[in-house]
Amino acid sequence: MIKLQKLGIVVGSLMVLAACGNGDTDTNDEVTENGTEGNGETEQLSGTIEVGVGENYTDFIAEIAPAFEEEYGVEVIVTERDMFETLEALTLDGPAGLAPDVILSPYDRIGGLGQQGQLAEITLPSDRNDEIDEQQVTVGGTTYGSPFVIESLVMYYNRDLLDEVPTTFEELEELTEDDRFSFAGEPGTSTAFLANWVDFYNSYGLISGYGGYVFGNDGEDPSDIGLNTPGAVEGIEYAQYWFQEIWPDGMLDVTSAGNFIDDQFIQESAAAIINGPWGANNYVEAGVNFGVAPIPTLPNGNAYEPFAGGKGWVIPSYSENIDAAQAFIDFVNNEENTMLLYTDYTREIPANQNTRNTIIEDGEDELAIAVIEQYNDAVPMPNIPEMAEVWQGAESMMFDAGSGNQTAQEAADNAVEVIKTNIEQIYN
Repeated sequence: MIKLQKLGIVVGSLMVLAACGNGDTDTNDEVTENGTEGNGETEQLSGTIEVGVGENYTDFIAEIAPAFEEEYGVEVIVTERDMFETLEALTLDGPAGLAPDVILSPYDRIGGLGQQGQLAEITLPSDRNDEIDEQQVTVGGTTYGSPFVIESLVMYYNRDLLDEVPTTFEELEELTEDDRFSFAGEPGTSTAFLANWVDFYNSYGLISGYGGYVFGNDGEDPSDIGLNTPGAVEGIEYAQYWFQEIWPDGMLDVTSAGNFIDDQFIQESAAAIINGPWGANNYVEAGVNFGVAPIPTLPNGNAYEPFAGGKGWVIPSYSENIDAAQAFIDFVNNEENTMLLYTDYTREIPANQNTRNTIIEDGEDELAIAVIEQYNDAVPMPNIPEMAEVWQGAESMMFDAGSGNQTAQEAADNAVEVIKTNIEQIYN
């Protein structure tokens, strides 16, 4: 029987049941794609697990949970709460026995929570995820999560304005010479192609594509900051070219650049933009005849390398039924269930490689295919706590360079110094 507990209207109120599994179950590391033992027999567990998710996942979990209950003999209780509220409350709810047994987390939070002892180590089934996926949920050689959904920045383009899909930044530069995209009131500027590069999340793909990086050792060494390396500076200089030679002044406004880009694309004043899959609904509602494709190749011939994003399942270390929680994570991430999530619920792209391949082979979802292809060139965002100190310094870096207040090297050096100082003060 599935029990669904929902939040009340009052902010902060939550009806949560403590996990009540007995924890006296046998483990089996050999788990197949369907969540069964290597010999084809289902691993029998017992007790109860609480699965805590946001409202956009409650119906999905409620639909698949009966099959899990029948197969494993474990009762599933579904509770509804905002993902970030759940994560923020974990340090108090966990010791008090109020934390769910299974929850979701953005990839960039998993490593830090694991290092703090908040998450249990888990095992990933073989042949289900790729190297990028696994890096998202692993820190210090320990895996603390199971990849669930993926996302990446992509390029949206207006089919009515372009005869061919741009595949290189040289082609995007050529578009800026078309008078159709001249920006009124600022002679000599163009909105043919727009990207929110004053925002570091959006500009990182440019910096990484030129050889820059956030932290060394695959994002785990905060003593090695690579945002002022020669490659990173070259990428920032290319952004300067767009800010200073092509784009209107509004592209340097940290608070409104994103809205400006959306408005220009909806008004058909921009032929191509960079945005994430979350932008698609807005363009559909506005009636834009758009297509989606991977971001064009950079002038140096390298791929644009944005941050790889998404969410993974994790097990709070306070769970009293970790074995059952592990089995549920394997179950929810199998091909059948992840395809159900994609087709019938959120349309998010599953991390499950087999499901991704099916989406590509089907060939009908242009947005999903573009995200999957771009994700293959994406860089996992560092998931250690020190990443929190990068955002503000890097944002200032892009503004200072783009506005011409500083050279690209000066802006990068200053940003790295701020990031280093903050990390030393907070984490050392």
